[in-house]
Amino acid sequence: MDAHPPPERTPDGHFVVIGGRRWRATDPAVPEEAAARLRRHLMSARRAVCSATRAGDAEAEREARARVHRAKTALGERGTPWWEQSGDQRRRRWEDGLAALDACAPR
Repeated sequence: MDAHPPPERTPDGHFVVIGGRRWRATDPAVPEEAAARLRRHLMSARRAVCSATRAGDAEAEREARARVHRAKTALGERGTPWWEQSGDQRRRRWEDGLAALDACAPR
């Protein structure tokens, strides 16, 4: 299977361009191992949103959407822009997000 090429980035590296739309890029300071774990949490939470929506379970959907938000924030894709944060703030953002997601991950 062919891998997709990486998305186009804006010259400042702050955004990726997909389908002509700008999306905030993942913080490049997040170590790859942590970023991969955060992406796994993100994908799991997105699947949970879909399942909860299909089941009509509003509480489960709300919880899953909160996990999506936490993962995207930890990756630097939401919240205070990562390029406006200090190195310590950036590290604390992804470490705290990962710890919270690990703690609430479905078993």
